[in-house]
Amino acid sequence: MLAYLLRRLWQMIPTLIGVVLLIFVLFKFFGGDPAEIIGGLGATQAQVAAIRQQLGLEQPWWVQLWIFVKQIVTFDWGRSWATGEAVSDLFATRLPATLTVMTPILLLEVLLAVPFAIGVAYVRGSLTDRVIMVATTVALSISFLVYVLVGQWLFAFQLAWFPVQGWSASTWTNLTQYAPLPVLLAVAVGLAPQTRLYRSFFLDEIGQDYVRTARAKGLSETTVLLKHVLRNAMIPILTNVAVSLPGIFVGSFLIEVFFSIPGLGREILTAVNRSDYPVIQAVTVYLAVITMFVNLVTDLLYKLVDPRVVLK
Repeated sequence: MLAYLLRRLWQMIPTLIGVVLLIFVLFKFFGGDPAEIIGGLGATQAQVAAIRQQLGLEQPWWVQLWIFVKQIVTFDWGRSWATGEAVSDLFATRLPATLTVMTPILLLEVLLAVPFAIGVAYVRGSLTDRVIMVATTVALSISFLVYVLVGQWLFAFQLAWFPVQGWSASTWTNLTQYAPLPVLLAVAVGLAPQTRLYRSFFLDEIGQDYVRTARAKGLSETTVLLKHVLRNAMIPILTNVAVSLPGIFVGSFLIEVFFSIPGLGREILTAVNRSDYPVIQAVTVYLAVITMFVNLVTDLLYKLVDPRVVLK
């Protein structure tokens, strides 16, 4: 296990180098001129030239690449072109709000979808199964915006269970007052597709020979599902969770915009709209690193779930 872990960490280095080179090439040779973006439409040629000199854009590309690498290593991305705030401070102050929303969404989606899906698989082929499949299909066809509008109208205005918008400096207050409504709506949106997907995983396992053998030994259907089918279906479930993490991360950005949550989502959307390269580059690199570590953790969990898995 330790040898595999060290080998995977070593393999991340060339992958990260490739990502850094790709990001540098895309922003350097295919993006707009940063000096013109910062200067705006009314900037003179002299002002644009001064900005280019200040940013080091007149230097050779390999010098600029080295500066970019130093920014990554030192976590010093400079300042946001849109707000003037240090990019590192921007991440440090906005990330807690994003995690406050994103973490409950991820945990609740998995903790609710897995037992719900295995329950549907237990009654497979029945009227209940067909009704639930129709309901999930209908839920999939409804726009996320509809969930937001109806959820705010029902839970905030009619029932007054949660505030429509707001955020505070207290994590506990945010978790108990401001985050529940956006988390509830996000989980409601994600529960339907996850249930259908996990149900298919369970049904695939139910058709395997080892399930028929377990039934032949006299085990009950509940024991077969919970002790054998669930464990073997966890590998594709873990894979799906790892693959869906970037989607949940991006989805939390939309939630932050709808509910005015001061997280990374609003800052990243603002950076994209204003071509704020330092912020966009930092987000891209961080997402690449997070994705690599998530894949590593997922592979290690494979071994934990199924000892027969050989890590190479």
